[in-house]
Amino acid sequence: MKELTKAEEQVMRIIWKLEKAFLKDVVEGFPEPKPAYTTVSTVVRVLVKKEFLGHKTYGKVNEYFPLVSKDKYFGEHLGGVIKNFFDGSTKKFTSFFTENQNLSINELEQMKQLLETKINELKKNND
Repeated sequence: MKELTKAEEQVMRIIWKLEKAFLKDVVEGFPEPKPAYTTVSTVVRVLVKKEFLGHKTYGKVNEYFPLVSKDKYFGEHLGGVIKNFFDGSTKKFTSFFTENQNLSINELEQMKQLLETKINELKKNND
């Protein structure tokens, strides 16, 4: 999957949140100072060409919707980060993440619970 530029990712985040949007909705989704309408239009056209966005036409206006889910994109993107920066080791990534972030006990407990739930699910499926 192609990687998004920062501007493309910003637009995709807005459309993922809205689920479908007209160009004016995307522009309104940006914080102040908002980018120019033409700039957002150019980024959206690139995203359509890259097949991240689809559109439905109503007269002269297009309504855009994601063709790639946020989870799928970030899952693959994170996989690339782990491969490129942590030699493909999720253990090294987890170690870096837990040692270099100021995680609270509550956040660590939540992570532990998520892991335990996933472990139990995998064990159940293997039985």
